[in-house]
Amino acid sequence: MAAGLFSSQTAQAQHQRQARYYNHQGRPYFRGPLHVTLGGGTGLYNGDLGNSPGDNFLGPALSAGVLYRLTPHLHLGSEFSYLKLGARDKAKERGLAFTSTNGLGTVLLRFDLLPDESVFAASMAEAPIFQLYVQGGAGLLLYDPKSYVGTERATGGTSFLAPERNDYPALAGVAPVGAGFTVRLIDKLRVGLEGNYYFTTTDHLDDINLRLGGASANNDGFGTVMLKLDYSLE
Repeated sequence: MAAGLFSSQTAQAQHQRQARYYNHQGRPYFRGPLHVTLGGGTGLYNGDLGNSPGDNFLGPALSAGVLYRLTPHLHLGSEFSYLKLGARDKAKERGLAFTSTNGLGTVLLRFDLLPDESVFAASMAEAPIFQLYVQGGAGLLLYDPKSYVGTERATGGTSFLAPERNDYPALAGVAPVGAGFTVRLIDKLRVGLEGNYYFTTTDHLDDINLRLGGASANNDGFGTVMLKLDYSLE
C-alpha cells in the first residue's frame, strides 16, 4: 500500500514538473499530446459558374493531419487534403462545365469554445464529451482543372477544351475558415463533423475565367464538409 501511495505521489510530482505553462489565472496546464486526424467528405465549388449545390458534381474530399494543444483552448494543426471539384454552368445557354483534381496543404489555429478541465495539473476531470470549435489558417492549393461543354459529370469520353493557361497544375494561396464539433467515443478517440470555406488567390480554379471575358470581380473559392476522426497519441 505504501509503495502504491509513493508511486501515485511520484507520478503526480512528475506531472506537476511537466506542467510549465500557465493560463491567465496562473493555473498550470499541459500542452499536447499530439493528435492524428483523418477525414472524409465532399467539396463544394463557388466561382464564375455559380455556387448552387445542385449544379455541383460532388466528389470525394480526404484529409490527414496532426493537431497539438498550445493553450487550454488553442490548438496548432497542419493538414494535407485531396479533393475533386466540378460543376455545371448556372447559365444554361452557355452550357459550360469543369472538373478539377486538387491537392491542399494548410496550417491552422483551432480554438475550442468549451472549457476542458482535464488539461490542468492536479485535475481529475475527464475531457468533455462534446466540444465545439472554430478555426482559421493559411496554405497552398495545387489545382488542375479541365473545362468542357456539357451539363453532366465528365467521363472518360469527355472532350475537354484547350486550357486557358499553360502552367496547370498551378499553385494558389488559400485562407480557410471553418467550424466543427467533436464527440468523445473513448478516452483517446473522438469523432466529429467539420465544415470549412477556402478563400483562394486565383480565378482559374474552374479554367473558365477567360472564356467569360476574364477579370471577374471575385476569385474562385470552395468549401469542404468532412466527417473526422481524432486520435490522441498519448
